[in-house]
Amino acid sequence: MKKIVAGTAMALLSMASIGLAQDEGPFAKEIEARQGLMVYRAINIGTLAAMAKGEAEYDAAKATTAANALLASANLDASMLWPPGSDNAANPESTASAAIWADGSDIGAKAGAFKAAAEAMAGAAGTDLASLQGAMEALGGSCGGCHKAYRVPTN
Repeated sequence: MKKIVAGTAMALLSMASIGLAQDEGPFAKEIEARQGLMVYRAINIGTLAAMAKGEAEYDAAKATTAANALLASANLDASMLWPPGSDNAANPESTASAAIWADGSDIGAKAGAFKAAAEAMAGAAGTDLASLQGAMEALGGSCGGCHKAYRVPTN
């Protein structure tokens, strides 16, 4: 009986391993990780935007936490999450345009604009509501500038 249970367990583990090893498209893990990073950023930007719009009460501590989280994400070396061939044409799970990797792409400048906007927000968010509001335009513009240029529209 022990041999049957052990054999069954081994067979199930083997099948599970095969299922996990199935490719979900090129660079599936990298795409999933960078999408997770974008969701993380969106959550923090949402916190700041709600305060800026008056949809949430201004809270200096929460604003500082969200702004510092954005800055930390901007300082990550996420280059390994953006390998050539991880675009929408190669894997429909990605919303990245192949233009990111094309000659003449200004993706580095766009990333730099986000980092600069995150730095400005980190300096402003905990000061007062007016400072937070003043830093929102550059932050939103840095996100939109990259997404408009390099993200494939979703339905």
